[in-house]
Formats: sequence, structure tokens, C-alpha cells
Amino acid sequence: MSTITKVKYGSMEDGRDIYQYTLKNRQNLEARIIDYGGRITHLFVPDQHGKLEDIVLGYDSYKDGYDKDEFYLGALIGRYANRIAKGQFSLDGVTYQLGINNGPNTNHGGFRGFDKRLWGSTIEDDKLVLTYTSADLEEGFPGEVNVTVTFALTDENELVIAYRATTTKPTVINLTSHPYFNLAGHSSGDLKGHVIRIPTGLHTPSDSNQIPTGEFDEGKDTVLDLRQSTEISEALEHVPRGYGYDHNFALMNPGIKQQAANVRHAPSGRVLDMYTTEPGMQFYTGYWLDIPRGKGGAHYGKWSGFCLEAQKYPDSPNKPHFPSAVIRPDETYQQTTKYVFSTMEL
Repeated sequence: MSTITKVKYGSMEDGRDIYQYTLKNRQNLEARIIDYGGRITHLFVPDQHGKLEDIVLGYDSYKDGYDKDEFYLGALIGRYANRIAKGQFSLDGVTYQLGINNGPNTNHGGFRGFDKRLWGSTIEDDKLVLTYTSADLEEGFPGEVNVTVTFALTDENELVIAYRATTTKPTVINLTSHPYFNLAGHSSGDLKGHVIRIPTGLHTPSDSNQIPTGEFDEGKDTVLDLRQSTEISEALEHVPRGYGYDHNFALMNPGIKQQAANVRHAPSGRVLDMYTTEPGMQFYTGYWLDIPRGKGGAHYGKWSGFCLEAQKYPDSPNKPHFPSAVIRPDETYQQTTKYVFSTMEL
């Protein structure tokens, strides 16, 4: 079982306090999470020699960056993770217009998504429980939605994130967590030495606005076929459009026991495995990152971290053949994702 401690982290402009919770297990793995945006601010993981390193990108404090963050560092994302084309979708004959915050699209919930909200927070046994009520038509989404997200750190070095939501009206819900990982340490500056494998052979190709075309592609014999272990830093410039990876992979057998991704960093020996009940996972390598001063003064530029975001597919509300994101008042949205940390053998 992990221990959890709570300290005041800062205050918002309206005077409300922000708290940071530290989860620590018997292996000394440590996760720090704030209730502003449900953000993972630190994640200390041992290398193959037992040396701890903070492997997630972040800021030193709320006023040092989280208050104006545009990159969703470590944040909970909602109501809808990823993009919805033209910020519109229709449900039961009603068309809803959302905030347009990403070119012509809505991305990660609009202008003020869950990442910019102060969540309720409690400690329940060895778990951190965050709660938030999203008002009807917040950012244009229908229904009052009650969300609960539970963080747990097991003695098997698993960071488990469990999501649950209900709604008062038919709506769409797609929640995720958005930590940027760098297994060499958050301040290392690049992804050299990181090797990824994604067992599924399918991704959903997108247009120039990052909206899926509706097709599925194996990416055979290209850098988009990640069924074979691939050195991330060597592949980045060969990804079409030159932005590196920002692709949704269709998981064929989603489930908490089914591996969605494996990332290894041989220089440190750190290994990250991801598992999720969701049908999709966005693999993003941070092309757009431009943070002059992160934690400890670190500069986070392009390709200095990677994200593995469990999700429904981008633009699912407008693609009937994609896994549905619709939730109705008599239903409960649930998903579980876990990040498992280990080390390579010496």
C-alpha cells in the first residue's frame, strides 16, 4: 500500500487554495498530483541502479506556469480529449457548437477544459479521489456531468487512474490524463535512447487539421508501424508532415491486462508499460512544446517528452463507425488506465 500526504501548493487568483498530494509506495516510487487540473506534477522512478529521477515535465508552481499552461502538462483532460472537427457534433437531432480552440476544431475540451478547473479532493485509504461537476453546456457540451477520478500507486509500481462519470442529458465523454514522460529525466531535453513498441498495427490517418479521415492504416514498412521496437528519436523526422508522432492508435484488444505500449530507455534501464480499457491511444512526441522555464529552470522544447493518452478516437462524435463516446443518463462512463514502471536487467 502507498502512503499519501497533503500540503498546500498555492492559491488561485480567486483565493481558492490548491493542494498537492504525494503518493509513495514501498519501492520509493513517488507521484505528486495537484487538485488544479488533476495534474501529475512529479513522478520519481528508480533506474536500474536504484537512482530516483523525476520523469514527467512540469512547472515549479502554479504561478510559475500551470496558471497559463497551454500544453496540458500532466493534466486531466475533458470533457472530450483530442479533437472534434469544426467544434460541432449532433446527438439525437440536436447540433451542439463547442469552443474552437485548435485551428478550426475543438481540442481537449475547449478553451477552459478540465485541465483548468479546481477539483474537489479527498484521501480514501491509499487512494487520491478527485471530483468535478461540469455544468450543462459548459464549453458547449450538453448535460451536467459528475466526474470522479481515482489515483492509486501500487507496490507493483503501477500508477492506476480510474475514471467514472454520469450525466443528466445525453452527451459525449472522453477523458484522459496528459503527462509528458521522459525516462531519462524531465530535464534531459530530448528523447534519445527511447525505444517504443505499440503491439497494434493500426492507426487512424488524419487530414491536415489532425481530424481522422475515418480510415485505418497499418503503416506497413513505415515509421508508423510500431509493432517492431522503434528508436523514437531516429524516427521523428521521418514521420509524414515533419511533426513527429501525434497519432491515434486503434487498440485491438483493449483491457487492463492488454499491453497498449512499451517504452524502454536503455541508458537508465527504465521501462514504461501502458495498459488501458480504452479503444484508442494517442502517441504524441511534443513537437509543439516551447516552455522556456519548466521545473528547476529546465527548457522544454520540441520532442523533449512523449505522451501516451488513453482515449476514444478523435472526432468519434462525427464518425459513427468509430467506438462511441455517447453516454446517456442511465449509463455510467468508466475507464481505467495504468502506467507500470520497471527496469531492464543489468
